[in-house]
Amino acid sequence: MEEKTMNIHFILHETFEVPGAYLKWAQDRGHNITSTKVYEEEVLPETAGGFARHKSYRYGKIMLTAYRPPEDRQTFPYYDPNAEIAFMQKAIAADIYIVGVCLGAQLLSVAYGGKYEHSPEREIGVFPITLTDDGLADEHVKGFGTTLNTGHWHGDMPGLTDNAVVLATSQGCPRQIIRFSPKHYAFQAHLEFDSQAIDLLIAADGEEHLRKQNKELPFVQTPEQLRTNDYSEMNKKLYDFLDSLTQA
Repeated sequence: MEEKTMNIHFILHETFEVPGAYLKWAQDRGHNITSTKVYEEEVLPETAGGFARHKSYRYGKIMLTAYRPPEDRQTFPYYDPNAEIAFMQKAIAADIYIVGVCLGAQLLSVAYGGKYEHSPEREIGVFPITLTDDGLADEHVKGFGTTLNTGHWHGDMPGLTDNAVVLATSQGCPRQIIRFSPKHYAFQAHLEFDSQAIDLLIAADGEEHLRKQNKELPFVQTPEQLRTNDYSEMNKKLYDFLDSLTQA
């Protein structure tokens, strides 16, 4: 099948948040790449009509916790969730592909009328997700297999709507992948992680803080474990998903 050249737009919220394998996939496939760096107070595009795909990133541990919710504009003055939700709704109306990752997944759920929630467990590290029957039947996700080790860095999860379909769960979170429409997927899990992304996140979270959480919480790995995980297989599966989605 002939590959389509697409316009890929990334929304990035912090310097320590990098799109990892999503960006590498877009580069390898020769797509046109643009971004909005929210932390530099860059303004979102006025329209979504020029984009064939929109991806929104935010690792849940910074803003989607009980202590620092997304609405905390005083602590994070550059972050405007309502503007990003409105942008997503424009993309939905324009029938543009959306892959929301972590906070992006939660914002996508809100754009569809849901309400994000706290996850039963904080997850930081590599832990398996399990596909539901709907996930095993999904044209683009079924290639992940029954279980897949994926990256995690969150304490919250997307909300659900009447038409939302949960495609994957984990021991610590019942909403790891959700399909809101054939073109709109929410990934709480991070299949894009690589060594660069992990080093940046460890530095931002603090090694001692991670070690403390590891002792107190069941699904938090130590910095040493985080650095020795193999992220290559999940990256490959992400490539397969994106290829399948965009060539459908």
